[in-house]
Amino acid sequence: MRYLFSTGLVAAISAGISLLRGTRNEPITWRSLLSWVSWGITMALAVGAVVDMRRERHGVPVGRRLPTVGEESKKAQRLQFRSQKALADAQGHAQDKRSWTHPRASRVNG
Repeated sequence: MRYLFSTGLVAAISAGISLLRGTRNEPITWRSLLSWVSWGITMALAVGAVVDMRRERHGVPVGRRLPTVGEESKKAQRLQFRSQKALADAQGHAQDKRSWTHPRASRVNG
């Protein structure tokens, strides 16, 4: 029941209803055929997205054809790189502060 109310599916169904109302009394033209083909593609994509969401929720691997597959690992790599860089910068600044002496201290001692 949860998957029946996904936004993509609801939008495709409402677009189909409005397309049906608009073309019911019209003659069949290339524009109406193109509209129906477009609606069919939209419906197929919405159903495919629902199937992929269900598979992902149940732990079944989803194909690598999706553009979002692998983004999690890229984000994790980016986050790891940034944290390592921040750690290295922080360690570098800490070493600089330990080795840093005040300019007046060298005059007093020297």
